[in-house]
Amino acid sequence: MKNSKNVGILLAALFCLGLVFFWPDTSAAKESTASTTETMSTYKKPDPDEIRKKLSPAQFAVTQQCGTEPPFKNAYWDNHKPGIYVDVVSGEPLFSSLDKFDSGTGWPSFTKPIDPAGIAEKRDTSFGSVRTEVRSKVADSHLGHLFDDGPSDRGGMRYCINSASLKFIPVAEMAAAGYGQYLTPFVAAGLATVPQTETAILAGGCFWGMEEILRKVPGVTKTTVGYSGGKTTNPSYEEVCTGSTGHAEAIQVEFDPSKLTYEGLLGYFFRMHDPTTLNRQHNDVGTQYRSAIFYNSEEQRKTAEKVKEQLEAAKKFNRPITTEITKASGFYSAESYHQKYLVKHPGGYNCHVLRD
Repeated sequence: MKNSKNVGILLAALFCLGLVFFWPDTSAAKESTASTTETMSTYKKPDPDEIRKKLSPAQFAVTQQCGTEPPFKNAYWDNHKPGIYVDVVSGEPLFSSLDKFDSGTGWPSFTKPIDPAGIAEKRDTSFGSVRTEVRSKVADSHLGHLFDDGPSDRGGMRYCINSASLKFIPVAEMAAAGYGQYLTPFVAAGLATVPQTETAILAGGCFWGMEEILRKVPGVTKTTVGYSGGKTTNPSYEEVCTGSTGHAEAIQVEFDPSKLTYEGLLGYFFRMHDPTTLNRQHNDVGTQYRSAIFYNSEEQRKTAEKVKEQLEAAKKFNRPITTEITKASGFYSAESYHQKYLVKHPGGYNCHVLRD
């Protein structure tokens, strides 16, 4: 029994430091202490089956079963690259590398979250101690715990977070991944430059034909076909075709705003498809062929609504415009054989033309 006693002493010492091993927490005695009622409506929690399919066993144990990964044996404890950390389940932004510090614990540690409204704090009485659990607001993922032994000159708090609950987005990829609005502090710190391109996500039927037109528009620097607007993470073409994922065939367009404005791009968008046919473009029928604008910023939203209203007022179409205007929640690149399909297969199926 000597070894058992020694283990007990070691565990007690570790809990005093805020360290735990990889065990699921089954305690039901957790009371919410979050005071905010704000939500991050841009992000959504996938259904349970999708979560289990998407996550690795370690990620599932941490985020869904309140487990804790081993110290010093995880992805981000020693990561010093600039960027942000998002919820591995929903993609909601949680922490910034600008607030990360070396706590010596073997887990990623932060002095504060990107947005306090995106974090929920709960009283955790598991394992005979009282701690403050930290969870993501939207996906309700278990992230780690909050302690008051952080750097005194930076607020004194330590968000001790599991790497398995996070996905790191390097600063160079933030804009393309839809997190461009979080670049400002990195620009101020000299770790990033103001993006020279802007990104738009548009849906208007078969993405082959859309790309064939948009890739030739002056000012467009890159086009990628894929899927957006649905609930399934990293869907396949076959899954999207069933209509069950909620995704639309879409195209991600990178463009130089000094040569082509977002409003100008939408001018091409409305000319290249029929925005009045609900969930249909010519022979292509289904929600995956709906007309949609997935905006990446409030400025894009306002512009999209303005353009739509102007077209309605000008009676450019014989029927009401059904184009959906909604916040971008993620874009998933389609399989490689779909990219530049009509370049590879001239004369292939295409139901898009650019009207005058």
